[in-house]
Amino acid sequence: MIDSVLRTLTFGQFSLHQWRQVSLLHRLLSPFRQWRQGSSLLPYGDLIAAGIIAVLLVVSPYANTTLLGILLMACAALWFLLTLTDEANGWLTPIHLGVTLYWGAMVLATALSPVKAAAIAGLVKLTLNLMLFMLLARIMRQPKLRTGLVSVYVLATLPVAVYGMRQYFFGAEALATWVDPTSNLSGATRVYSYLLNPNLLAAYLMPAVALSACAIFVWPRWLPKALAVIAFFLNTACLVLSYSRGGWMGLLGLFFVLAVLLMFWWSELFPPFWKRWALPALLGTMAGLVLFAVLFVGPVRERVMTMFAGREDSSNNFRINVWEGAMDMIRARPVIGIGPGNEAFNKIYPLYQRPRYTALSAYSIFLETLVEAGFIGFTAFLWMLGTLFYQGLQQLRRLRMNMDVQGYWLIGAIATCSGMLVHGLVDTVWYRPQVSTLWWLCMAIVASFYIPRQQTYNQSGNVD
Repeated sequence: MIDSVLRTLTFGQFSLHQWRQVSLLHRLLSPFRQWRQGSSLLPYGDLIAAGIIAVLLVVSPYANTTLLGILLMACAALWFLLTLTDEANGWLTPIHLGVTLYWGAMVLATALSPVKAAAIAGLVKLTLNLMLFMLLARIMRQPKLRTGLVSVYVLATLPVAVYGMRQYFFGAEALATWVDPTSNLSGATRVYSYLLNPNLLAAYLMPAVALSACAIFVWPRWLPKALAVIAFFLNTACLVLSYSRGGWMGLLGLFFVLAVLLMFWWSELFPPFWKRWALPALLGTMAGLVLFAVLFVGPVRERVMTMFAGREDSSNNFRINVWEGAMDMIRARPVIGIGPGNEAFNKIYPLYQRPRYTALSAYSIFLETLVEAGFIGFTAFLWMLGTLFYQGLQQLRRLRMNMDVQGYWLIGAIATCSGMLVHGLVDTVWYRPQVSTLWWLCMAIVASFYIPRQQTYNQSGNVD
């Protein structure tokens, strides 16, 4: 009963593959598909798209937002061209519907925004990210392209993490007041690598931690597996040394979900004793390591204690004041918000900010969504997330039946989304292009595994 309700709420009952077949739009586009057959480049469209996205992933930590915007526009144009000119079987998934619902709420918020020009700019940025998701979800239905793009990202993080570790050992100039000058950590080095912000670095490396862990099982032969192990420990160490408290919270959430999903994946291979005790033993070990670090590693203990210092810590005090201003903005426009984007936020926030506490965002993706699109947009946002996780877990159950090695990428993507959402409770680095592209990459990984229920039935003999 509960499963049936969840399937309905997450669009799992819709026959999406049949909708395209009977769609009038589908029939009207048939001349474009005939044109594709005579093209010399479009048959290689997926490979071209993968190449552009690979460039985006490689240059992301170093490039300015203008170059990233150009690459996103290229991705959007290519998605439109490919979708217009081919059958694109299986391109529409329940996750696509959840994303479209979220985008529709943002369009409505833009239309009713008190600062329409600024909101339109934010909507354009969001739309480019969503088209990147559409393109990724399309091409990553091919396992080789999925593994290739994830591998490009994991390898691209290595120079970033190495430079961050170099900053830790040899020192780095603090480019902002990232540590309370009155705390015992005032002289500590918070690494920021090429991202120039430790919180942004932590968010950028978070997907790399989960996906490099999963690469250990996906990449063939021992040398690539050894490289994946190095990437996992290097990225994890660099993230920890960013001293980003939100990043640490996200990392714990990521590790928890990763452990649960891996134990679920392997459980059928365990003897009866370990089927029962493997997960508690692993979680207990992880909790013990965290407790040891808090009790006996001075910098970690000092940084963790600041989480409970309230307004006595300058960073906490800053966020609390910004959150209070954001709550006032929500009360002023609770239904539909002010429109998407930091430009809209920057025009309205000064009317509600506390003296001397300027901010570029609400420092919480959940508060930010409420500010931008009100309770209508927030409901759509939660609906999108619910669809993402439910459909992801459904496809994981299917892949587990055959122990398909590609399932590890799905596990890594779900764990990453969980960790980024935990980090997003107290920060909005998710809205930076270096990080937002990775969020939509992980969402696209989940969507790329979707198989309609009818096909699942034909493959397994039963309906998930």
